Amino acid sequence: MEGPDGTALAASAQFRSVRARGVVEHIDAVRDGARLAQGGFWVVVGDFDGRVDAWRMAQVEHAEDGAFADGERLAGAPPWVGPPADSWVSSLSHAQYLRGVESIRAEIRDGEVYQVNLCRVLTAPLAAGERGPDAVALANTLAKGNPARYASRIVIPAGAGSEQAPPTWVVSASPELYLGVEGAQVRSSPIKGTAAPGSAMLDKDVAENVMITDLVRNDLSHVARPGSVGVPELLGEHAHPGLTHLESTVEVTLEQDFDWTEAMWPALWDGTFPPGSVSGAPKSSALRIIAREESAPRGPYCGAIGWIDADARRAELAVGIRTFWWKAGALHFGTGAGITWGSVPQGEWEETELKAQRLIGLASTEMMRS
Repeated sequence: MEGPDGTALAASAQFRSVRARGVVEHIDAVRDGARLAQGGFWVVVGDFDGRVDAWRMAQVEHAEDGAFADGERLAGAPPWVGPPADSWVSSLSHAQYLRGVESIRAEIRDGEVYQVNLCRVLTAPLAAGERGPDAVALANTLAKGNPARYASRIVIPAGAGSEQAPPTWVVSASPELYLGVEGAQVRSSPIKGTAAPGSAMLDKDVAENVMITDLVRNDLSHVARPGSVGVPELLGEHAHPGLTHLESTVEVTLEQDFDWTEAMWPALWDGTFPPGSVSGAPKSSALRIIAREESAPRGPYCGAIGWIDADARRAELAVGIRTFWWKAGALHFGTGAGITWGSVPQGEWEETELKAQRLIGLASTEMMRS
Protein backbone atom coordinates (compact mmCIF):
# COMPACT_ATOMS: atom_id res chain seq x y z
CA MET A 1 0.00 0.00 0.00
CA GLU A 2 1.34 3.44 -0.95
CA GLY A 3 0.34 6.97 -0.08
CA PRO A 4 -0.27 9.68 -2.68
CA ASP A 5 3.43 10.60 -2.65
CA GLY A 6 4.55 7.01 -3.20
CA THR A 7 5.57 6.29 0.40
CA ALA A 8 5.13 2.72 1.62
CA LEU A 9 2.44 3.00 4.28
CA ALA A 10 2.86 -0.67 5.23
CA ALA A 11 5.81 0.38 7.39
CA SER A 12 4.84 1.32 10.94
CA ALA A 13 6.36 2.04 14.33
CA GLN A 14 4.91 2.82 17.74
CA PHE A 15 6.57 4.06 20.91
CA ARG A 16 5.32 5.30 24.27
CA SER A 17 4.36 8.78 23.04
CA VAL A 18 4.59 8.70 19.27
CA ARG A 19 3.73 6.50 16.33
CA ALA A 20 4.61 6.76 12.67
CA ARG A 21 3.74 5.23 9.30
CA GLY A 22 5.27 5.19 5.87
CA VAL A 23 8.90 5.56 4.84
CA VAL A 24 10.21 8.51 2.84
CA GLU A 25 13.87 7.49 2.90
CA HIS A 26 16.31 5.11 4.55
CA ILE A 27 19.93 5.82 5.53
CA ASP A 28 22.89 4.10 7.08
CA ALA A 29 22.83 6.19 10.25
CA VAL A 30 26.54 5.71 11.00
CA ARG A 31 27.79 6.62 7.54
CA ASP A 32 25.17 9.33 6.87
CA GLY A 33 24.49 10.46 10.44
CA ALA A 34 24.60 14.15 9.48
CA ARG A 35 21.14 13.68 7.92
CA LEU A 36 19.62 12.98 11.34
CA ALA A 37 20.02 16.60 12.45
CA GLN A 38 18.81 18.19 9.21
CA GLY A 39 15.08 17.62 9.67
CA GLY A 40 12.32 15.06 9.77
CA PHE A 41 11.18 12.29 12.10
CA TRP A 42 13.38 9.20 12.04
CA VAL A 43 12.82 5.68 13.36
CA VAL A 44 16.13 4.12 14.42
CA VAL A 45 17.19 0.50 14.94
CA GLY A 46 20.85 -0.12 15.74
CA ASP A 47 22.32 -3.60 15.96
CA PHE A 48 24.76 -4.18 18.80
CA ASP A 49 27.15 -5.57 16.20
CA GLY A 50 27.53 -2.14 14.58
CA ARG A 51 24.90 -1.44 11.93
CA VAL A 52 22.50 1.44 12.63
CA ASP A 53 19.56 1.98 10.26
CA ALA A 54 17.25 5.00 10.21
CA TRP A 55 14.05 5.59 8.27
CA ARG A 56 12.49 9.04 7.77
CA MET A 57 8.77 8.59 8.25
CA ALA A 58 5.91 10.08 6.24
CA GLN A 59 3.21 10.35 8.91
CA VAL A 60 3.74 11.03 12.61
CA GLU A 61 1.19 11.17 15.45
CA HIS A 62 1.91 12.25 19.02
CA ALA A 63 -0.12 11.14 22.04
CA GLU A 64 -1.84 14.13 23.62
CA ASP A 65 -1.40 12.74 27.14
CA GLY A 66 2.20 11.69 26.53
CA ALA A 67 1.50 7.96 26.16
CA PHE A 68 -0.56 5.79 23.85
CA ALA A 69 -2.96 3.52 25.70
CA ASP A 70 -2.21 -0.18 26.04
CA GLY A 71 -4.50 -2.69 24.39
CA GLU A 72 -5.33 -0.75 21.23
CA ARG A 73 -6.16 -4.00 19.44
CA LEU A 74 -9.58 -4.01 17.80
CA ALA A 75 -12.20 -6.23 19.42
CA GLY A 76 -12.25 -9.65 17.80
CA ALA A 77 -8.72 -9.38 16.38
CA PRO A 78 -6.69 -12.58 16.69
CA PRO A 79 -4.50 -12.89 19.81
CA TRP A 80 -0.75 -13.39 19.73
CA VAL A 81 0.25 -16.93 18.80
CA GLY A 82 3.88 -17.62 19.60
CA PRO A 83 6.15 -20.65 19.57
CA PRO A 84 5.68 -23.49 22.07
CA ALA A 85 7.40 -22.79 25.38
CA ASP A 86 9.65 -25.84 24.99
CA SER A 87 10.92 -24.87 21.52
CA TRP A 88 13.35 -22.13 22.62
CA VAL A 89 17.05 -22.98 22.15
CA SER A 90 19.91 -21.01 23.73
CA SER A 91 22.97 -19.96 21.73
CA LEU A 92 25.06 -20.87 24.79
CA SER A 93 24.36 -23.96 26.87
CA HIS A 94 24.44 -23.86 30.65
CA ALA A 95 27.96 -25.34 30.66
CA GLN A 96 29.20 -22.96 27.93
CA TYR A 97 27.87 -19.94 29.79
CA LEU A 98 29.56 -20.98 33.04
CA ARG A 99 32.85 -21.47 31.18
CA GLY A 100 32.39 -18.02 29.62
CA VAL A 101 32.00 -16.43 33.05
CA GLU A 102 35.19 -18.11 34.28
CA SER A 103 37.03 -17.02 31.15
CA ILE A 104 36.00 -13.41 31.74
CA ARG A 105 37.02 -13.61 35.40
CA ALA A 106 40.46 -14.76 34.22
CA GLU A 107 40.67 -11.68 31.96
CA ILE A 108 39.74 -9.49 34.94
CA ARG A 109 42.37 -11.18 37.11
CA ASP A 110 44.97 -10.47 34.43
CA GLY A 111 44.01 -6.78 34.27
CA GLU A 112 42.60 -6.90 30.72
CA VAL A 113 39.08 -5.72 31.63
CA TYR A 114 36.95 -4.75 34.63
CA GLN A 115 33.49 -5.83 33.54
CA VAL A 116 31.95 -7.65 30.56
CA ASN A 117 28.30 -8.23 29.70
CA LEU A 118 27.97 -11.89 28.65
CA CYS A 119 24.80 -12.64 26.70
CA ARG A 120 23.04 -15.50 25.00
CA VAL A 121 20.29 -15.50 22.38
CA LEU A 122 17.17 -17.65 22.72
CA THR A 123 15.62 -18.71 19.41
CA ALA A 124 12.40 -20.52 18.51
CA PRO A 125 11.02 -21.38 15.05
CA LEU A 126 7.96 -19.30 14.15
CA ALA A 127 6.54 -19.49 10.66
CA ALA A 128 5.00 -16.29 9.30
CA GLY A 129 4.42 -14.43 6.07
CA GLU A 130 6.77 -11.99 4.40
CA ARG A 131 5.98 -9.25 6.94
CA GLY A 132 6.54 -11.54 9.90
CA PRO A 133 4.27 -12.42 12.83
CA ASP A 134 1.61 -10.10 14.24
CA ALA A 135 3.77 -7.47 15.96
CA VAL A 136 0.75 -5.55 17.27
CA ALA A 137 -0.54 -8.67 19.02
CA LEU A 138 2.83 -9.37 20.69
CA ALA A 139 3.25 -5.70 21.67
CA ASN A 140 -0.17 -5.72 23.32
CA THR A 141 0.60 -8.99 25.11
CA LEU A 142 3.78 -7.47 26.53
CA ALA A 143 2.06 -4.18 27.40
CA LYS A 144 -0.45 -6.05 29.53
CA GLY A 145 1.95 -8.56 31.09
CA ASN A 146 5.20 -6.60 31.26
CA PRO A 147 4.64 -2.86 30.82
CA ALA A 148 7.84 -0.93 30.11
CA ARG A 149 8.69 2.76 29.87
CA TYR A 150 10.41 2.40 26.50
CA ALA A 151 8.17 -0.23 24.92
CA SER A 152 8.08 -0.18 21.12
CA ARG A 153 7.19 -2.10 18.00
CA ILE A 154 8.69 -1.55 14.55
CA VAL A 155 7.79 -3.36 11.33
CA ILE A 156 9.43 -2.11 8.13
CA PRO A 157 9.67 -4.23 4.96
CA ALA A 158 12.87 -4.75 3.00
CA GLY A 159 13.63 -2.03 0.50
CA ALA A 160 11.55 0.66 2.22
CA GLY A 161 13.24 3.99 1.49
CA SER A 162 16.26 2.53 -0.32
CA GLU A 163 17.31 -0.66 -2.07
CA GLN A 164 19.73 -1.35 0.80
CA ALA A 165 17.11 -1.09 3.58
CA PRO A 166 16.87 -4.36 5.52
CA PRO A 167 13.58 -5.90 6.68
CA THR A 168 13.04 -4.97 10.33
CA TRP A 169 10.66 -6.61 12.83
CA VAL A 170 11.22 -5.63 16.47
CA VAL A 171 8.97 -5.70 19.55
CA SER A 172 10.64 -4.38 22.69
CA ALA A 173 9.75 -3.99 26.35
CA SER A 174 12.91 -2.11 27.25
CA PRO A 175 13.07 -0.31 30.60
CA GLU A 176 16.44 1.34 29.86
CA LEU A 177 17.21 4.73 28.31
CA TYR A 178 20.26 4.82 26.05
CA LEU A 179 20.00 8.44 24.87
CA GLY A 180 17.28 10.96 25.64
CA VAL A 181 17.67 14.38 24.02
CA GLU A 182 15.74 17.60 24.75
CA GLY A 183 17.32 20.48 22.86
CA ALA A 184 20.92 20.68 24.06
CA GLN A 185 20.35 18.36 27.06
CA VAL A 186 21.33 14.70 26.73
CA ARG A 187 20.81 12.01 29.36
CA SER A 188 21.45 8.31 29.67
CA SER A 189 20.21 5.97 32.41
CA PRO A 190 22.32 2.79 32.56
CA ILE A 191 20.83 -0.21 34.35
CA LYS A 192 23.30 -2.54 36.07
CA GLY A 193 22.41 -4.72 39.03
CA THR A 194 19.48 -7.14 39.13
CA ALA A 195 17.69 -8.93 41.96
CA ALA A 196 14.47 -10.85 42.41
CA PRO A 197 11.72 -8.85 44.16
CA GLY A 198 12.45 -8.62 47.88
CA SER A 199 16.06 -9.75 47.50
CA ALA A 200 18.96 -7.47 48.38
CA MET A 201 21.46 -6.28 45.79
CA LEU A 202 24.93 -7.76 46.11
CA ASP A 203 28.12 -5.72 46.55
CA LYS A 204 28.96 -6.90 43.03
CA ASP A 205 25.78 -5.20 41.70
CA VAL A 206 26.71 -1.87 43.29
CA ALA A 207 30.30 -2.01 42.02
CA GLU A 208 29.09 -2.90 38.53
CA ASN A 209 26.65 0.01 38.38
CA VAL A 210 29.22 2.55 39.57
CA MET A 211 31.73 1.22 37.03
CA ILE A 212 29.31 1.51 34.09
CA THR A 213 27.99 4.90 35.21
CA ASP A 214 31.55 6.19 35.11
CA LEU A 215 31.95 4.69 31.62
CA VAL A 216 28.78 6.48 30.42
CA ARG A 217 30.04 9.75 31.93
CA ASN A 218 33.21 9.35 29.91
CA ASP A 219 31.33 8.40 26.71
CA LEU A 220 29.10 11.48 26.87
CA SER A 221 31.88 13.85 27.89
CA HIS A 222 33.15 13.77 24.30
CA VAL A 223 30.16 15.87 23.16
CA ALA A 224 29.56 17.79 26.41
CA ARG A 225 30.10 21.41 27.31
CA PRO A 226 32.97 21.49 29.86
CA GLY A 227 31.66 21.32 33.42
CA SER A 228 28.16 20.19 32.37
CA VAL A 229 28.45 16.46 33.12
CA GLY A 230 26.29 15.48 36.10
CA VAL A 231 24.84 12.39 37.80
CA PRO A 232 21.45 13.37 39.24
CA GLU A 233 20.72 9.77 40.29
CA LEU A 234 23.20 7.14 41.43
CA LEU A 235 22.27 3.58 42.43
CA GLY A 236 18.52 4.11 42.48
CA GLU A 237 16.49 0.94 43.04
CA HIS A 238 13.64 0.62 40.53
CA ALA A 239 10.97 -2.09 40.57
CA HIS A 240 10.05 -3.74 37.28
CA PRO A 241 7.74 -6.68 36.56
CA GLY A 242 9.37 -9.73 38.14
CA LEU A 243 12.64 -8.08 39.18
CA THR A 244 14.41 -5.02 40.62
CA HIS A 245 17.20 -3.05 38.95
CA LEU A 246 19.83 -0.55 40.03
CA GLU A 247 19.69 2.51 37.79
CA SER A 248 21.77 5.68 37.54
CA THR A 249 21.37 8.73 35.29
CA VAL A 250 24.04 10.81 33.58
CA GLU A 251 23.15 14.23 32.10
CA VAL A 252 25.20 16.59 29.94
CA THR A 253 24.73 19.79 27.93
CA LEU A 254 25.89 19.53 24.33
CA GLU A 255 28.91 21.59 23.38
CA GLN A 256 27.97 24.18 20.76
CA ASP A 257 29.68 22.32 17.91
CA PHE A 258 27.36 19.34 18.55
CA ASP A 259 24.11 21.18 19.42
CA TRP A 260 21.95 19.74 16.60
CA THR A 261 24.67 20.34 14.05
CA GLU A 262 25.57 17.82 11.35
CA ALA A 263 28.37 16.61 13.62
CA MET A 264 26.02 15.69 16.48
CA TRP A 265 24.86 12.16 15.68
CA PRO A 266 28.13 10.94 14.15
CA ALA A 267 29.87 12.06 17.36
CA LEU A 268 27.25 10.40 19.57
CA TRP A 269 27.47 7.08 17.71
CA ASP A 270 31.25 7.21 17.78
CA GLY A 271 31.43 8.04 21.49
CA THR A 272 28.63 5.96 22.96
CA PHE A 273 27.62 3.05 20.70
CA PRO A 274 27.12 0.26 21.54
CA PRO A 275 25.74 1.26 24.96
CA GLY A 276 28.19 0.81 27.80
CA SER A 277 25.74 -0.97 30.10
CA VAL A 278 25.51 -3.93 27.70
CA SER A 279 29.15 -4.09 26.62
CA GLY A 280 31.53 -3.48 29.53
CA ALA A 281 34.55 -1.53 30.72
CA PRO A 282 36.89 -0.68 29.16
CA LYS A 283 34.55 -0.94 26.20
CA SER A 284 37.19 -1.88 23.61
CA SER A 285 38.43 -4.81 25.70
CA ALA A 286 34.88 -5.90 26.53
CA LEU A 287 33.88 -5.96 22.86
CA ARG A 288 36.91 -8.10 22.02
CA ILE A 289 35.97 -10.62 24.70
CA ILE A 290 32.28 -10.62 23.72
CA ALA A 291 33.24 -11.46 20.12
CA ARG A 292 35.27 -14.39 21.40
CA GLU A 293 32.83 -15.78 23.99
CA GLU A 294 29.42 -15.34 22.34
CA SER A 295 28.36 -17.69 19.56
CA ALA A 296 25.48 -15.69 18.00
CA PRO A 297 25.16 -12.08 16.82
CA ARG A 298 23.02 -9.97 19.15
CA GLY A 299 21.21 -8.06 16.41
CA PRO A 300 18.96 -5.30 17.83
CA TYR A 301 19.28 -6.87 21.29
CA CYS A 302 21.59 -4.57 23.27
CA GLY A 303 21.55 -2.10 20.38
CA ALA A 304 19.52 1.12 20.04
CA ILE A 305 15.77 1.30 19.37
CA GLY A 306 13.81 4.54 19.18
CA TRP A 307 13.25 7.80 17.35
CA ILE A 308 14.87 11.12 16.48
CA ASP A 309 12.73 14.20 15.78
CA ALA A 310 15.16 16.69 14.24
CA ASP A 311 12.47 19.35 13.77
CA ALA A 312 11.61 19.30 17.49
CA ARG A 313 15.27 18.75 18.54
CA ARG A 314 14.25 15.70 20.56
CA ALA A 315 15.17 12.03 20.60
CA GLU A 316 14.42 8.93 22.66
CA LEU A 317 16.55 5.85 22.09
CA ALA A 318 16.26 2.81 24.35
CA VAL A 319 18.86 0.16 24.97
CA GLY A 320 17.47 -2.86 23.13
CA ILE A 321 17.05 -5.16 26.14
CA ARG A 322 13.89 -7.23 26.81
CA THR A 323 13.56 -7.28 23.04
CA PHE A 324 12.17 -9.75 20.51
CA TRP A 325 13.12 -9.72 16.85
CA TRP A 326 11.91 -11.96 14.04
CA LYS A 327 14.16 -12.99 11.20
CA ALA A 328 14.24 -15.85 8.69
CA GLY A 329 11.38 -17.83 10.19
CA ALA A 330 12.45 -17.60 13.83
CA LEU A 331 11.72 -15.44 16.86
CA HIS A 332 14.75 -14.32 18.89
CA PHE A 333 15.21 -12.93 22.40
CA GLY A 334 18.44 -12.00 24.18
CA THR A 335 19.36 -12.20 27.83
CA GLY A 336 22.61 -11.56 29.67
CA ALA A 337 24.42 -10.53 32.83
CA GLY A 338 27.35 -8.29 33.75
CA ILE A 339 30.41 -10.25 34.81
CA THR A 340 32.86 -8.84 37.35
CA TRP A 341 35.58 -10.39 39.53
CA GLY A 342 32.92 -10.96 42.19
CA SER A 343 30.68 -12.97 39.86
CA VAL A 344 29.61 -16.51 40.75
CA PRO A 345 29.08 -18.39 37.45
CA GLN A 346 25.87 -20.17 38.48
CA GLY A 347 24.47 -16.93 39.90
CA GLU A 348 25.08 -15.14 36.60
CA TRP A 349 23.31 -17.93 34.69
CA GLU A 350 20.37 -17.62 37.06
CA GLU A 351 20.25 -13.86 36.43
CA THR A 352 19.91 -14.50 32.69
CA GLU A 353 17.10 -16.94 33.46
CA LEU A 354 15.34 -14.41 35.69
CA LYS A 355 15.49 -11.71 33.00
CA ALA A 356 14.13 -14.05 30.32
CA GLN A 357 11.55 -16.02 32.25
CA ARG A 358 8.65 -13.57 32.29
CA LEU A 359 8.95 -12.35 28.70
CA ILE A 360 9.59 -15.76 27.16
CA GLY A 361 6.51 -16.96 29.03
CA LEU A 362 4.41 -14.13 27.60
CA ALA A 363 5.69 -14.70 24.06
CA SER A 364 5.18 -18.47 24.12
CA THR A 365 1.97 -20.31 23.38
CA GLU A 366 1.18 -23.67 24.89
CA MET A 367 0.07 -25.75 21.93
CA MET A 368 -2.87 -28.08 22.44
CA ARG A 369 -1.90 -31.73 22.06
CA SER A 370 -4.36 -34.38 20.98
